[in-house]
Amino acid sequence: MPHPIMFRDDDMGLAEVRRIALGFPETFEKISHGRPVFCAPKMFAVYGGSAKSAAGGHTRYPHCVLVKVDDSERRALEQDSRFFFPAYMGPLGWLGLDFEAAPVDWPEVTELIDASFRMVAPKKTIKQLDQR
Repeated sequence: MPHPIMFRDDDMGLAEVRRIALGFPETFEKISHGRPVFCAPKMFAVYGGSAKSAAGGHTRYPHCVLVKVDDSERRALEQDSRFFFPAYMGPLGWLGLDFEAAPVDWPEVTELIDASFRMVAPKKTIKQLDQR
C-alpha cells in the first residue's frame, strides 16, 4: 500500500528547499514515504518529518528539512531547540530543522543541505560542484 502524500507544493519552505537542493549537480527529486526527497543519487535532504514522542507516538514536523550531519557538528546542533532527532533516520546520522520553531535562516539551511550533499554524493559530483 503506497504512503499518502504528506505535503503540498505551497507548504512553508518547500519551494526554497527545492531551489537549494535541486541546485546541486546531478540531483533529482522523488517522493518517498509521502515526502519530497532529494537525491544525488543517494538521499541528502528530505522535506518534512517526525520524531518519536515520549508517549510512544510521533510528533509531526510538516515544515522542516532533514539532513545528514557530520558527527563533529551533531552535538552543537542538538543543543539548538530548532533541531530534532528524526524517527527512523536519526540513528543513521540525520537531524531535522523545524521551520516553525523560529524564523528560517536560509543561508544556514543552504549550508546544512550543502554539507549533507557532500556526505553522500559521488566524488566526481562534488568536484563538479566545486568547479562552479
